[in-house]
Amino acid sequence: MKIIQYHPKYQHLKSKIESIIKDFESKGEAVTIGQRNVIKSFKVDDLTLNIKSFKRPNAFNSFIYKWIRLSKAKRSFEYASRLINCDISTPFPVAYIEQTSFFGLKSSYYISEHIDYDFEFRALIHNPKFPEREEILKQFAEFTFKLHENNINFLDHSPGNTLVVKTEQGYKFYLIDLNRMRFETMTFDKRMHNFRRLWLSKTMIKVIAEKYSELYNKPYQETH
Repeated sequence: MKIIQYHPKYQHLKSKIESIIKDFESKGEAVTIGQRNVIKSFKVDDLTLNIKSFKRPNAFNSFIYKWIRLSKAKRSFEYASRLINCDISTPFPVAYIEQTSFFGLKSSYYISEHIDYDFEFRALIHNPKFPEREEILKQFAEFTFKLHENNINFLDHSPGNTLVVKTEQGYKFYLIDLNRMRFETMTFDKRMHNFRRLWLSKTMIKVIAEKYSELYNKPYQETH
């Protein structure tokens, strides 16, 4: 059985995307090929789409994802939709596809718009002299504050999961790899804990903490 959900904006691409899925292994341009997941880009009409193929789960997880928990593909699609409704940027969700048997999930795919980004957040960590680094960090603090104010706990808030685009107005941040996320009241402790996976230097922590404390109306000493 095949389970498919498309964003209404992209219903007209249904047959083309399903044709691509059939040839996923042999076609497309590789974006990321990992041990767990594979991401490829495909041209569809005048669009470039990224398709993420999740690793086939073992028998136990296959059953869990079919009958108990949402699959990673479905979570990615639904969480992306929720982020956009909160005016949080992420590559636009196009569709998700699940292929199942009675016993469980066999394969799953998440399809989103491709983003031409300028750099990943991790570039700021590796290069202390990155252009406009301090200003980018301040705007990133504002972005993360907005996440928290919308009760979004992005559990994979790590250096490689934020894409950055430079615009005339400043910097725009896009979240990716969305399947681990909670929507819950963000206490002060949870907010601070959410920064732990970013591997920030002391200098970066100082810049972000000062800006976040200003937004949260907390003393700087409590946010670093």
